[in-house]
Amino acid sequence: DTLHLSRDEETKRVGALRVRWIVIDNNYQHHFGEMKCPLINQDRHWSATSRQVLPPVIKKNYGKWLYHEIPRSGVLKHVAESGDALWSVRMASARIIATDTIRWIADLAEKHCDGYVRWTSRNNVEFLVSDEKNIDPLIADIKAGGYLVGGTGNSISNIVHTQGWVHCHSPATDASAIVKAVMDQLVEEFTEMKMPAKIRIALACCLNMCGAVHCSDIAILGIHTRVPEINHGDLPRVCEVPNLVASCPTAAIRPATVEGNQ
Repeated sequence: DTLHLSRDEETKRVGALRVRWIVIDNNYQHHFGEMKCPLINQDRHWSATSRQVLPPVIKKNYGKWLYHEIPRSGVLKHVAESGDALWSVRMASARIIATDTIRWIADLAEKHCDGYVRWTSRNNVEFLVSDEKNIDPLIADIKAGGYLVGGTGNSISNIVHTQGWVHCHSPATDASAIVKAVMDQLVEEFTEMKMPAKIRIALACCLNMCGAVHCSDIAILGIHTRVPEINHGDLPRVCEVPNLVASCPTAAIRPATVEGNQ
């Protein structure tokens, strides 16, 4: 299921997005329950049920959708038993984007689809359009901003990847730079549905494989080719050894004295 969190009147306190609805994939929210979201000031909270913030056409036809089709690359049409339709316009996006980019996406959503937008599990952005006449202007604005529309049907979708050198402590290689280089070479495969089947690519920067490379069609995996050397003299000055030892639940990490250094 998908959990939708409403901004409402919390603009000044949340302070990031101007979009009316923020949609977050949440595999653990199976029912219309309430989930509290902490603000910048931790003593205040706001909450909304997912049913409250669904687009009206989804509220009206919840659980009564017949089928979906792909009228063109990057556009999904969802049809309900009542005959109502909702279009999802899929835009490529990097996994890590600037605040200004998020604000631009929010502006597009407000302009073309009443503020309804969501991020997919493969880091694409989907604008939820209830009026078909808004699709072409939305796509035109997306392309004018330098972004691609596609990733549907028999195409290559966006690459799921790990943190890489941006944040992770154990990568054998970077993630974001490699994904950028690969996708730059696969623009046509993303924007056009000409592949023999749906193709999914993932990158993990080490053997922990938190990038889902084990369940994708093509995997890019960074592997350490030698055991890292430890400078025992510098280690106590750059690492809080007691905290490191305490962080291991199985006591696999233990203090030791090597060359007079603990």
